[in-house]
Amino acid sequence: MGHVRNTMIFSTDNGIVALDSPVKLKILELLRKGTTSFDELVEQSKKAKSTISVHLDDLQELNLIQEKTYSNDKRKKYYVLNSICLACSELPLRRQYNEHLDNIAVAGLNSDSFVTHLFHTVRFGMEAYGFDPKPIMKRLGNDVGAKIGQKFRANDSEGVLNELSVFWREHRLGDMKILQVASPSVIVNNCYHCGKMPNVGKTLCSMDEGIIEGVFSSRLNLHYVVKETECYGTGHNHCKFVVEAQPEKPKK
Repeated sequence: MGHVRNTMIFSTDNGIVALDSPVKLKILELLRKGTTSFDELVEQSKKAKSTISVHLDDLQELNLIQEKTYSNDKRKKYYVLNSICLACSELPLRRQYNEHLDNIAVAGLNSDSFVTHLFHTVRFGMEAYGFDPKPIMKRLGNDVGAKIGQKFRANDSEGVLNELSVFWREHRLGDMKILQVASPSVIVNNCYHCGKMPNVGKTLCSMDEGIIEGVFSSRLNLHYVVKETECYGTGHNHCKFVVEAQPEKPKK
């Protein structure tokens, strides 16, 4: 694979704009530090005047910047940002995103394989472009867990853990092994969400956290918090989830 270009996503009055042009991103970076004249942009970017002029026109057309003139000299122009930077792509997650895109191409018309790769592409694509998907993925997982928890039969931690391990296996989410029951914790090998990920320095299974959380909370009528403490994304060869019941707040 060739060089991966940096991508930044901006919010404007006209909507969302994604840019990966190094020159345009350099101009916007300079403008984020303050208003800048045309000559200053040329000098600091080390590009030709004609090049900067073309890119400034493009950025204005996208409504990312505004051209203004000095009150004491209408012939001189300066530029200001007219947008907000929402996200910036990051490596190595961008590399993983591109690998998932390649897998989608290979999957072709195999529907099961395509759906699997599509989920991973969306999940890691969000992070590759700089968005943090963990809060919303955990929230969605929690909603799913609360729904499927209604179908579980257990009314204690041990029973819930046993049903979860069966659920995980049947739905090919991974091989769940129960470590403790009194203070519930589990290990998941061959994790569906991150089993093939390299060490990227962060846990990746926020949706799984949410699902386990939702199941426990709905079955046992207590507020539970699930935390992934070890992950393929942190260099481990498994994922580990710790389940903690939160004390009820005293009634006022």
